[in-house]
Amino acid sequence: MSPKSNSGSEEGELLANAMAETRTKLRSRNVVLAGRETSDELADLLEAVEQFEKAVQGAGGDLMMDEAPEGKTAQPDDPHFVVPVRAASESASAYIQRVSAAADKVRHHKPHR
Repeated sequence: MSPKSNSGSEEGELLANAMAETRTKLRSRNVVLAGRETSDELADLLEAVEQFEKAVQGAGGDLMMDEAPEGKTAQPDDPHFVVPVRAASESASAYIQRVSAAADKVRHHKPHR
């Protein structure tokens, strides 16, 4: 096998591993995946969810309280602090936009007291 083809195989394996790790991170945050997401979409999804989580933390939210364990229903201190649920037919880009909009709302949200 030539070094060039071996390099491509290694790159493909690294990409597959990175995609698998990203899927695991997203699923652990209760993000539903269609299984058709590209590597770029997975990276963008994770970035959007992480930005949402930073907004929640910045607004005084506690992710341990606001996010349910995988497969469970969340019982948050404030419903604004729960990452939006992805609809079954929702594209990755539409969901990313919705999560980003929710993060903006959290940044400007007055906490419930």
